[in-house]
Amino acid sequence: MLAEAKVGGEDLNLCFEKLMMVAAGNSGEGVKMDGLVITEWKDIPMELLLRIVSLVDDRTAIVASGVCSGWRDAICLGLTQLCLSWCRKNMNNLVLSLAPKFTKLQTLILRQENPQLEDNAVETIANFCHDLQDLDLSKSFKLSDRSLYALAHGCPNLTKLNISGCTSFSDEALEYLTNFCRKLKILNLCGCVKAATDRALQAIGQNCNVLQSLNLGWCENVGDLGVMSLAYGCPDLRCFDLCGCVLITDDSVIALANECLHLRSLGLYYCRNITDRAMYSLAHSRVKNKPSMWQSMKGRYDEEGLRSLNISQCTALTPSAVQALCDTFPALHTCSGRHSLVMSGCLNLTSVHCACAVQAHRQMDSIPHTAH
Repeated sequence: MLAEAKVGGEDLNLCFEKLMMVAAGNSGEGVKMDGLVITEWKDIPMELLLRIVSLVDDRTAIVASGVCSGWRDAICLGLTQLCLSWCRKNMNNLVLSLAPKFTKLQTLILRQENPQLEDNAVETIANFCHDLQDLDLSKSFKLSDRSLYALAHGCPNLTKLNISGCTSFSDEALEYLTNFCRKLKILNLCGCVKAATDRALQAIGQNCNVLQSLNLGWCENVGDLGVMSLAYGCPDLRCFDLCGCVLITDDSVIALANECLHLRSLGLYYCRNITDRAMYSLAHSRVKNKPSMWQSMKGRYDEEGLRSLNISQCTALTPSAVQALCDTFPALHTCSGRHSLVMSGCLNLTSVHCACAVQAHRQMDSIPHTAH
């Protein structure tokens, strides 16, 4: 890290010298700003420094924080977003070093290709970064429940949390987290098979009432009880991915249709227990739950309701039910290039079409045929 910092420091000095030469017209007298003459790094006002740092990559910002004590204090207190996904080795040590300094972070991205993070790094984040709102710990296979317990106590202002692929977390720890992090709006639990159970989902539904997006992809222990609890407890849910949740039935979708009136995106890939009942409930919910919307402007009305639906491999569905749903929500498209209604593997649904296909057919019919 010291070697990297040295190279970064030299690059900073070279860039600064070039900047000063261009700005000063090669006069060597420095640059004047609001009566101040800037000839060295230390002359840059802190406000300008923070604006400059916001434009450079995170690695350069870290190097810049080591130039002098003034810069360190300004950057550490002014930097609110940081991504360390570029760190291929020793990310854990880097977090242990930086977290106590960057105490005003609101967004921290620690996505990894190879698992590096350990519980002590997350505990350090929780101990110092109390303003954190957005945290990405995806693919952190080494983390245990200790990390969730630490975040529960140290980062209660979290609104977005990505722990996809963290396979060691338990549903007990996730339930504990929701008791403290009640502001969560976006939660990614994709692949968290042990954590995402009906018990945990009941806790989310009870505690995280402002939740808008939830990814439960391939959480095979999720059942109707958990999904229905979410539907009743999180009425503002807009994006819900249940792909690979093989246990759920129509009851889950019916609850979502009746309770989550702002639902825009729903993933049901490989949910083979889903039947026409679920499709008709989604279609009927638009009229039943929002009768006043019929009197509103059509353009605004079309913005409401489902805009994305994945029913691939849901082989029990019939064309009539899916077509009824497609007709109800104009934003669902089967046409080439848009495909917001995905039906891969459902060979019996090839006749389902969106409104675009009808319009294209009408336009073709309106073209006069020339005599041969």
